[in-house]
Amino acid sequence: MKQTKLKALVTGASRGIGRAIALELGRQGMEVYGTAISDRGITSIGDMLQSEGYAGSPLKLDVSDAASIEQLFAELTNRNISPDVLVTTAGSIRDGLLMRLPEEDWRQIIETNLTSVFRMTRFCIRNMVKARWGRVISIASVSGLMGNAGQANYAAAKAGIIGFTKSVAREVASRNVTVNAIAPGFIDTDLTQAIPEAMRSDIVKQIPLGRFGKPEEIAPFVALLASEAGAYVTGETICISGGLYMR
Repeated sequence: MKQTKLKALVTGASRGIGRAIALELGRQGMEVYGTAISDRGITSIGDMLQSEGYAGSPLKLDVSDAASIEQLFAELTNRNISPDVLVTTAGSIRDGLLMRLPEEDWRQIIETNLTSVFRMTRFCIRNMVKARWGRVISIASVSGLMGNAGQANYAAAKAGIIGFTKSVAREVASRNVTVNAIAPGFIDTDLTQAIPEAMRSDIVKQIPLGRFGKPEEIAPFVALLASEAGAYVTGETICISGGLYMR
């Protein structure tokens, strides 16, 4: 275990699952550097860290923009910050049946949800390998495991994260760097709250536990994988779906 205070970089930390993860990692004593795309999100993360008394700071990032990612890591380098833990939660959806799915909606979702994970991980993992310690945790989705009608683009991106996780885990395991994914089911966030009530009711009927999950029920699993307690877990995808998907 590294003896210095761990530094965690969490994308999409201004709301939902990302916010809950940032709070949990801060609670575990890590310095938390949370990203958001908007000024409002940046302010929200800063207020959150300050109110809880956690070390770290907010950072602006558009995960779909390669230049924005490069700028982020240039800033981190200038500040002598090298993340020990990377958690990628930022993403978006553009649902639609395949026959009517615009190619731009396919490209944008793959870029935002999958290519961003590749770029963020590639930047962080170099220093993790040099340090011979690191944790990479990517938020996938139950859609990437079981598929979901109207989400061919989103499911493909999330399934890609799972394959990416397994491959990179094999590449860096000898350097004491673990790479894992979390596949949440339907979690009560801004995205799922926009689902029409009738559809929400239909979804709940398919979940054995009979409810949507909470962001706070995802965060402890991320904290476990980021800790020394999770040191012997790599290349895994942990599904947290209330029983919606069982292997």
